[in-house]
Parts: sequence; structure tokens; C-alpha cells
Amino acid sequence: MHRRLFTVALLAVVSMDAKAEVKSVDAKEFTVSHSLTVDQSPENTYQIMVNQVHEWWNGEHSWSGDASNLYIKVELGGCFCERLPGGGAVEHLRIIYFVPNEIIKFDGALGPLQNMALQGRMNWQIKPSEAGTTISFKYMVHGHLASGFEGLAPAVDGVIGEQLQRLRSRVAAE
Repeated sequence: MHRRLFTVALLAVVSMDAKAEVKSVDAKEFTVSHSLTVDQSPENTYQIMVNQVHEWWNGEHSWSGDASNLYIKVELGGCFCERLPGGGAVEHLRIIYFVPNEIIKFDGALGPLQNMALQGRMNWQIKPSEAGTTISFKYMVHGHLASGFEGLAPAVDGVIGEQLQRLRSRVAAE
């Protein structure tokens, strides 16, 4: 019980300077946006983001349930992918634009969004700031969802926000 209360309190403190929100939602699309600042250089932050994704992405938000199966191949057309048991694999996102230490733009539908008639564009931006580095994640999803996006957008927002908080913790451990 104490451990749970500590975790809730810690998340509340850690989230204080993070900016997160569902930017827009309508019948055909939604956009979620998150940003926070870490006390590391853009170069160190970028290296952790792309080379150690398995250390900060929650395995509960993967097909295999094991974050150690996640990897990012940073090149044009490169993959944010996951190895699956039995020799299978899944592509979560594909890199369509990148500038090392500054930005990566991905195309694709994360997780259960792959089972829907949806498409997404995710941007990771890394900028120097007075306090170190500001990291921003923006995920824009569009398509057809009979039930609408009002219920889906907050759930996706929560998952993206969780990953960014985990990234912050991983970067802080450097």
C-alpha cells in the first residue's frame, strides 16, 4: 500500500512540469501532444530515445509483453519494431524523416490502432533548453472509427504520456 501511494505521489511530482493534452478530437481524427524537459544534452537524450527504447517503453504496451523485444533502426524507412515469439515481428512505426539529435517523424498506427482503419503520424522533437533538453511527442491519428474518437483519444494520450514519463526517468538515470 505504501509503495502504491509513493508511486502515485512520485508521478504527481514528476508530471508537474510536463505538458500533455488531447489537442483536438473530431469524427475523423485526433491529435495528442506531450512535452517535458530533462537535464541532459540533446545528444544524450536522443541516443537513449533511439538506442534504448527497450529500457523506457513499457512492455505492457507491446504485442509480446516484453519491452526487450523493441528496437528502432534509425534510417529513412527504418523501423520502430518488435520481435515476436516464434520468429515473428511487428512494425509499430516507420521513419519518414529524421535529423539526428533533433527530430524523428514516424508514420504508422501503434498497437491496437493497427486493427482499425486508422493511420497515424508521430513526431519526436528534441530541442536544447536552458534546463537541458525539451522532448516533445505529437501523435496525429486519422481514419474511420464507427464509435468516434472521443473515447479513444484520451486512452492513446495516456499511453503516450506514460512512455514520455518513463523516458524522463530513464534519461534522469544517466
